[in-house]
Amino acid sequence: MALNIFENKNMNIHQHLHPLDFGVVVLYLLLLVGIGAYISFRQKKSCERDYFLAGGSLRWYSIGLTMWGTNVGPSMLIASCAVGYTTGIVAGNFSWYAFIFIGLLALVFAPHYKNTGVSTLPEFMGQRFNATTREMLAWYSLVTILISWLGLTLYAGGLLVSQIMAWPLWASVSALMLLATFFAVAGGLEAIAITNVFQMILLIVASSVLVIAGLNKLGGIDRLLTELPADYGRLFLPADNPDYPWVAIILGYPVLGIWFWCTDQSMVQSVLGAKNLEQGQLGTNLTGWLKIIDVPLFILPGMIAYLLYPTLADPNEAYMTLVTDLLPVGMVGLIMAVLIAALVSTIDSALNSLSTVFTMDIYARRFRPDAPPQRLVVVGRTVVVAGAVGAILIALGLDQIKGMDLFSLFQAILGYLAPPMAAVFLLGVTWKRMTTPAANIGLVVGSVVSLAVGVMQLRNWPDPAFWPHFLLVSFFLFAFIMLLMVVVSLATPSDKKSDFPTLTQSYAALNYVPSRRVLWLWGALSVFMFSLYFIFN
Repeated sequence: MALNIFENKNMNIHQHLHPLDFGVVVLYLLLLVGIGAYISFRQKKSCERDYFLAGGSLRWYSIGLTMWGTNVGPSMLIASCAVGYTTGIVAGNFSWYAFIFIGLLALVFAPHYKNTGVSTLPEFMGQRFNATTREMLAWYSLVTILISWLGLTLYAGGLLVSQIMAWPLWASVSALMLLATFFAVAGGLEAIAITNVFQMILLIVASSVLVIAGLNKLGGIDRLLTELPADYGRLFLPADNPDYPWVAIILGYPVLGIWFWCTDQSMVQSVLGAKNLEQGQLGTNLTGWLKIIDVPLFILPGMIAYLLYPTLADPNEAYMTLVTDLLPVGMVGLIMAVLIAALVSTIDSALNSLSTVFTMDIYARRFRPDAPPQRLVVVGRTVVVAGAVGAILIALGLDQIKGMDLFSLFQAILGYLAPPMAAVFLLGVTWKRMTTPAANIGLVVGSVVSLAVGVMQLRNWPDPAFWPHFLLVSFFLFAFIMLLMVVVSLATPSDKKSDFPTLTQSYAALNYVPSRRVLWLWGALSVFMFSLYFIFN
C-alpha cells in the first residue's frame, strides 16, 4: 500500500518506479528539446525586441497559457496538494482572488503599457519618474526574479526530482536548470510560449486523470462532502485561525496581487508581446478562467489524500503518494514528466525576463548605449547562463531554511518582496502629485525594511509569537511605504510637467474602448467567480 510506503521515511519513491515510467519521462523531455530546436532553427532572432518580446506576435491562447504556466510550477502542484491535505480549499484564494488583479492588468494597465511602447516595467516607471528610478527598479526586478521565480521554484522542483531520481539536491537542480536554460537561450519567448501550449494542455489532462482516479478510489464525491472537516470547504476561515485567517487574506493578498499580476516582469512580459491590445486582454481573460481549475487540479487532490491516507508522516508527500498508488505504470511517468515540464515553463519564462531587464534597462543604458541589436542578444543569452548559476546557489541556500512548509515559504517570500514595487507602482500610476524623490525613497527604504522584516520573521526572531500572519506583515509593509511616499511627496516640490501620459491620456490616444467580446468574457468571469465565493462560504 502507498500509505506504508510513504510513512517509511527511509523509503525512496525511486525504488517503486517502473523502467517504463523513466522511459516516458525521457521521451517527453526529448520531445521538448526537439520543439525548442525547431523554433531556434526556424526563426533567427536578429532583433532584440523579437528575442525578448516575440516580435509582438503572441496571440491570446499563447498569452493565457504562458501566464498560467509561468504561475504553475512544481511548488504549486506539490505545495498546493499539501495545503489541501492540511487545511482544505482556503489556499484557493491565491488562485481565485487573483481574477480581480488579472482584470486590472487587462482592462486598466495593459492599455497604458501598450500606449507607452515600453518593453520592461522598469522602463515604464523610468518614464514616469527618472532614470535613477528606472535603474533602481531594474535591480529590484532582477532580485525578485532571481529569488522568487528562479531560486524558490528551482528548489521545489529539485526536491521533487531528488525524490524521484534519488539524486542529491545539487544534481537535481543542475539538471533541471540545464534543460530550462536551453529553451531560454535557443528560442526566446516565442519558443517558451509555443511549448507552453503543449505543456499546459498535457498538465490539465494528466492532473484531471489523477483527480478522477482518486475520487474513484474514494467511492465518489459523497465522501468529500460528508467526511472532510467543515473548514476544508471554506474559502474564508475565522480571524483567529493560525493558518490562513480571512483578515490576512483580504488585506494581504491584494499587495501580492497588484505586484504579481500587474507589475511583475515574468507575468506582464507576455502581455507586452501581444499582437495587439485585444489579444492581450483576451489572453489574460483565459488566464483568469484557467486559475479556476487550480483548486480542483492542485488542492482537491490533497483533500482526497486526506481521506485516503489520513496518517501521512509528511503532507508534502501527498501528491506523489496519490500518483504512485492510483496510477498505472506509464501514467506515473507521464505525471512526472508534466511536473518537470511545469518547472521548465516557470524557469524559462523567468530566465527570459531576467535577461530582458538586465540587457534593456542596465547594460544598454549604463554600459553600452550604442550596442547593436546582435550584441544585445548575446548579452541577454549570457545573462541567462549567469542567472541559471545564481538560481542554483539560491536553491541550495533555501534548503537551509527549516520549520516552514513549502507553500507558506513560497507565499511568505512573495509577501516580503511585493510591498515596495506594489506601492511605488500603484501610487505612481494613480496619483499625479507623487514626486520622483518619493518614489526613490519609498523604493529604497521599503526594500531595506521589507528585506529586514522578512529575514527576522523567517528566522523567528525575536520570537514566533511576536509576528502576525505573513500576509498581514505584507499589508503593514505596503501601508508603511505608501504613507512614507505620500509624506515625502507633500514635502517636496511637484515634478515639472512631463510628457509621460496619464491613464486617461493613454486611453484617449488609443481611442480605447474594450471590445464587446472582451467585456462579455470579463463580465462572465466576474459573475462566475463571485458565485464560487458565495457557494464556498
